[in-house]
Amino acid sequence: MTEGSLSTRLGTVVSTDSGPNVMEFSFVLEGGPREIVARRGEFVSIVTDVGTVIARVQDLVRTNRYYQHAEAVREYQSRGEPLRSIFPTDRWQYTVAKARVLGLWSNNRTVRPYFAVSPGAVVRRVDEEILASFLKLDLEEGLHLGQLAYQNLEFAPSLDRLLSKHLAILAMSGAGKSYFVSVLLEELLSRHKERGRLAVVVVDVHGEYTYLKDITSDALGFHKAKFEVEHIRASHFQIPVQMLSAEAMGALVSDMSSIQIRDLRRVLSFMQNTLKEGYTLSDIVEYLQNDEKISRNTREALSGWLINLDETGLFGKEAVPSIRNIVKPGKIALVDLSDFISLKKKQIIVSYLASELLHLRRREAIPPFLLVLEEAHQFCPESRHELALPKSRIETIAREGRKFYALLCLISQRPVKLSTTVLSQCSNQAIFRCTNPYDLDHIGKSSEGIDRSSLDTITTLEIGEALFVGETVSVPTFVKIRPRKYEPTGFIKGLSEAVKKADR
Repeated sequence: MTEGSLSTRLGTVVSTDSGPNVMEFSFVLEGGPREIVARRGEFVSIVTDVGTVIARVQDLVRTNRYYQHAEAVREYQSRGEPLRSIFPTDRWQYTVAKARVLGLWSNNRTVRPYFAVSPGAVVRRVDEEILASFLKLDLEEGLHLGQLAYQNLEFAPSLDRLLSKHLAILAMSGAGKSYFVSVLLEELLSRHKERGRLAVVVVDVHGEYTYLKDITSDALGFHKAKFEVEHIRASHFQIPVQMLSAEAMGALVSDMSSIQIRDLRRVLSFMQNTLKEGYTLSDIVEYLQNDEKISRNTREALSGWLINLDETGLFGKEAVPSIRNIVKPGKIALVDLSDFISLKKKQIIVSYLASELLHLRRREAIPPFLLVLEEAHQFCPESRHELALPKSRIETIAREGRKFYALLCLISQRPVKLSTTVLSQCSNQAIFRCTNPYDLDHIGKSSEGIDRSSLDTITTLEIGEALFVGETVSVPTFVKIRPRKYEPTGFIKGLSEAVKKADR
């Protein structure tokens, strides 16, 4: 690489009491006193004989020798004479950037840093091609999700690196996590068949993604892409009773004993052998009431539980919809739970979905899929005291699903309430603005590769800006999420708009 082809100069490495060392260095910025040459979080580089050292700006310190002594500044202020009218203060103002070394790019691969850069070395902007390779982005076939903060480089991670080992999207309310999910779903929808397409099942707790059913390929700007979005209302959902084992029914209620499960198993075995066309929970209750082999207390307890389940209206003879039919490559199945207020009804549907999806994928009866779960802390909470019917099934997918390409995308605004077992299995995380100290501490403990500086920056992220950590990229990376290609209509965007609409 010749001097003329090198990227823009930013500054020069200087000696300090602690550096340059193998992992850190400081450099004085070029440019005028009011010019912003580099920003915190920006990638920078130093070209050496053995490769390109890639680092990131951790902090910026402005200094001026004329303002170093408070008593002198105070004295001139008291005379009513600003220092700049007496001394050339502008000429002595400069900025020192502190940078942390991330790696050495040598012979088209990343090498662990093993030497300190030299004082006097020139610091430059990173060559975009080198940075894309260093971060392991796939600009050709990756998912185009946004742009790196402070860099003119598109953030396009590969499908494998972003999703193959589960993804967690964490943020406080209003930070942009649902917007990012919309962008991610757009990318998955518009993916061409020859590049491979995932089947996607979205558990939409608040009906935020129902607008996707109105999207056309032309609206996304992908005229040749063919995709399908199926909207499934929770009130139309039906779980086939005949497919439920005694253990599965026991998991849907609390405190069912092993003896009660044993008796229920015997009843179900009889009904499966005699009622080939299927049966309902009411049929089971009717049989239980006449079964003298079961003690009266067990009959009453089982009947009570089954009647309560039947009253949810979620159980019948046939599966509606058929899981096999809704899980197809390039298709998004939107399971809209906004019809329900009852958390138990929502949990029953999610529990069934998670169990059935993993079961069918293990048998290769359905293609590789991504289960997108909004408000994940409601379905797999950390606390054992909370009602959490789907928790064990989601944890099973988190632990074992990646072997079968049964993948999770968990979305939560309260990371501290999300199961540590599940969160620790999400090798990739997109973290948006978060200010709750308990959530930040939980993220820091469960996220591999996130350093203290990056964790502190999470509190200052703008809406729509995220920190990606894990196997998606080689180092924690700040990204500005791109605008959606399709904006939904008819959605109320704020309180003022809602008030005006109601007051017409």
